[in-house]
Amino acid sequence: MANDAAFVQHCQELLAPLGTVRVNRMFGGHGLYLDGHFMAIVAGNQLFMKADDTTRPQFEAAGSEAFGFTTPRGERVVMSYWRAPDEAMESAALMQPWARLALGAALRAAAAKTAKPAARPARKTPAAKPRQR
Repeated sequence: MANDAAFVQHCQELLAPLGTVRVNRMFGGHGLYLDGHFMAIVAGNQLFMKADDTTRPQFEAAGSEAFGFTTPRGERVVMSYWRAPDEAMESAALMQPWARLALGAALRAAAAKTAKPAARPARKTPAAKPRQR
């Protein structure tokens, strides 16, 4: 289902007080980036915001639902994006706490991707054997 262009623009305006919002079409919906960080999806004229273990309980407490879809094979896939609460959709001021939660989750996800693996201990090389003559 295609998104209404006016709704996508409304979502962009709700997030704009936090930074530069870029919208990209993707998979029949739209992805929203805040200062370069992927933090929301617009699908079916609904805004879904990035969540993680830290922020998910707040979305759940607000009665939000996770974004999900069914694959062509009939498998249900649920993603870590949660519908923005209805009241947050009314104004940029009401959206800000939710947008900050989503941005925080996006930043933590980005940091986890770029975190360097722990340094491996140096390999011990056997001491060189003395040459026999």
